[in-house]
Amino acid sequence: MKLNIVALIVLATLTAPLQAQSEWEKKKAQSFPPVPEEIKAEITAAIPEKAAAKPKEERRILLFWRCEGFIHNSIPHGNFAMQAMAEKTGAFKVDLADSYEVFTPENLAKYDGIILNNTTHMQFPEASQLNAFLDFIANGNGLIGFHAASDNFGRHPEARALVGGQFNGHPWGAGGTWAFKLDDPGHRLNQAFEGKGFWHTDEIYQYNPESYVGTDTLRILVSLDMNQKAVSERIKDGPREVPVSWLRTADQGRVFYTNFGHRQETFRNPVILQHMLDGIQYALGDLEADATPTAKAGELQAALAPAK
Repeated sequence: MKLNIVALIVLATLTAPLQAQSEWEKKKAQSFPPVPEEIKAEITAAIPEKAAAKPKEERRILLFWRCEGFIHNSIPHGNFAMQAMAEKTGAFKVDLADSYEVFTPENLAKYDGIILNNTTHMQFPEASQLNAFLDFIANGNGLIGFHAASDNFGRHPEARALVGGQFNGHPWGAGGTWAFKLDDPGHRLNQAFEGKGFWHTDEIYQYNPESYVGTDTLRILVSLDMNQKAVSERIKDGPREVPVSWLRTADQGRVFYTNFGHRQETFRNPVILQHMLDGIQYALGDLEADATPTAKAGELQAALAPAK
């Protein structure tokens, strides 16, 4: 009897990853219709004609897009946008993946950066996969996160801290148009906004205070403009700082995160795509940008959104 119990435990251990993958395949089939050709054309047209910096060497990115939690239907649009960006600008090449099996030292050695495109509730089945992910960044490579990349790693606080914060609700829903300020208008990764605050329609997160690593670690680029009533009235404890885009260093590696990307239309916005491309090039090590944490950067004069 004891042998039978042991056998059942071993069998369950072996089959669990296969069952999880099978469930994910079903979810993909249900959630992701093909991106229409006319939308692909709009995405391609919105991508910058060229990269801000010439790559120091050929760059390759692993784009991971698996979801264990909420599934964003913008994922295929973001995936295509990155493929088209790679083709149009030559800044990098990109491989798409949705299986945790890609997180091995041997496989990651082929890449210069990882993009997490709206991944949710990521949790590595094997400790070796988590270690490979963490070591990849620490050893001098890049991590780029779009939108729900901050809704991950509940079991992995080290990885959660690497991103910079964890999702804690979105009072600013996808159907609203919100005001954004530039915390550092002259920053290299804010060049797309031409020194001006702006309004944009997307879903915007707030972050769990216990997980948010704060301005002692992050250089904040863009945040919600709480001077606008349309933004501040969405929360009871406002106004307060709600960061949207940031960068940071992590050991020898570099991280760029932006909360933009919930809506499909965001990946057809040329300004946001420029912001993403510049962040990617920073994370890859090709675009120099100041990563001094905001709290240590001296006084910065924010550019507010225009009145509306």
